[in-house]
Amino acid sequence: MDVNKLISSIITLLVGIAVFIVGMNLMSSGLKKSTGKGVRTLFKKTQNNPVAGMGIGVATTALVQSSSTTSIMVIGFVATGIMTIYQGVSVILGGYIGTTVTGLIASLSSFPISKYFVLLAVAGVIMMFFKKEKIKNIGEIVTGLGLLFFGLSTMSSSVKADTAPEMYEIVTNVFNATNFPLLLFLIGIVFTSLVQSSSATAGIAIVMVGSGAINLESGFYLMLGAGIGTVIPMLLASIGGNVNVKRTTAICVFIRIVTCTLCTLLIWPFKNGDGNYISDFFYYVFKNNELALAMFVLAYNLIFMLGFLPLIKPLEKLFTKLIKDKEEEKRKQELKFINDNLLKSPSLALYQTKREIERMSHLAQKNLNIGFEMLMTLDMSQKDELNNREDKIDYINNAITQYLIKLSPNVTSSDEKVIGGYFHVINDIERIGDHAANFKDMAQKMSDNDLAFSEVAHEEFRKMYGLIQQMFDISLKVFEDHNDFDIKQLHDLEAQTDKLKEELSTAHFNRLKDNKCNVELSPFYSQLVTELERIGDHLTNVGYSFVNPTGDDPLDK
Repeated sequence: MDVNKLISSIITLLVGIAVFIVGMNLMSSGLKKSTGKGVRTLFKKTQNNPVAGMGIGVATTALVQSSSTTSIMVIGFVATGIMTIYQGVSVILGGYIGTTVTGLIASLSSFPISKYFVLLAVAGVIMMFFKKEKIKNIGEIVTGLGLLFFGLSTMSSSVKADTAPEMYEIVTNVFNATNFPLLLFLIGIVFTSLVQSSSATAGIAIVMVGSGAINLESGFYLMLGAGIGTVIPMLLASIGGNVNVKRTTAICVFIRIVTCTLCTLLIWPFKNGDGNYISDFFYYVFKNNELALAMFVLAYNLIFMLGFLPLIKPLEKLFTKLIKDKEEEKRKQELKFINDNLLKSPSLALYQTKREIERMSHLAQKNLNIGFEMLMTLDMSQKDELNNREDKIDYINNAITQYLIKLSPNVTSSDEKVIGGYFHVINDIERIGDHAANFKDMAQKMSDNDLAFSEVAHEEFRKMYGLIQQMFDISLKVFEDHNDFDIKQLHDLEAQTDKLKEELSTAHFNRLKDNKCNVELSPFYSQLVTELERIGDHLTNVGYSFVNPTGDDPLDK
């Protein structure tokens, strides 16, 4: 045996695997960037119809080329309450079917024309030099596809009998020595768990089957084991998740283990000498080992996943009883819409961040209303409620900031501007929350010193606060809907607020001059008018965030 040739073949095999995985990831990255909004739309259409959910799972996984990514996204949605367990499981089952697309693509390497597919990498690289984002994303997909086929070709050449006889002999002997269904099944689980991709296992299995290094039946057992290996990323993502996340994960792991193990046990008895009646049937139909393996994977996923659809509800009830809801799970979560599991899909993560910002805004608005009423009535009964909500606003502000920092490297150039705007918006909302806390502190001081505003001052403040309330509603509407008409209205209200501040300050000064106002109240009056005007500025910034990332009012320029 020529040791140098063997080492060369091993290196070629490893390089081929690396190129295949890089190509697959590059293709997946391009697909995510190109179809991010489409994926978001698909997930938004999730209903309590398991067939629709499965269809969404199939389409999403076919687009992002990873059932693990789909599963992790679903875990994120279940964690935040956007999806129920029932919806999430149906989508993940569809994901298991959608992931077979990579195997089908890899099986094309068995056709003579496939040697020209590697040229796609050249075309894709050229497209990636274009300035237009859409063309660059398509270039990533095409490049990834070309590298995928190049990786398959490289792997194949490293284990073929005619090009690498030493490697072919070793691989054949190893698989002959381990030619036991459960052992091959275990190898499929371990390898897929290590690379965290059943698609990578499919590519390697298809090359091995195509080169004759392993027989088709062995390829079946490897891929059935790979089916269980795919649940490892989902298990890792569920660590620390809430009770619904754990139940969803447990149901999917149970289904995957049952279906893959059951299919293995169904195939095993059909031995036919050195072969198997089931594998012989698939080869007879498709006349090609590579395509036969890919079609087998598609067939068993279709049959078993569809078969489990009617059982999702009973399984949900079973695992609800098995996995008890602990007391801490009943506690309200600080974050409702974002978690790290969504970062794998930047477009979805950005959309969910917007929802979290909107929620933060409503919390600040509620505190502002309470704080203002405290000043007007000096009723401090809601002080603790305001303090707790202020702590929550601060926490959400910090959490969103850290989330956007982690999200920033993965978004498109246009979304970078959106993220820049979001940084300014959460800062403005947090400052509004601080103003509400200031109102509470002022009210406490006034109450401690037996001070209260006059009826005239009350009327003036309520008039100005009425404008602030209008601005708050409009700024949130503009942030959510990006309506130009509302922007103009917001600009006009800010101008009225600025003017009213000057009028109130002048009126207050005149009352002081005529001894019609308590001097001790003067600092509180001036501070309240000033803070209301500043709140108006912050609300204007929020409204203008989608026009200008800094939030500055362009109508002032």
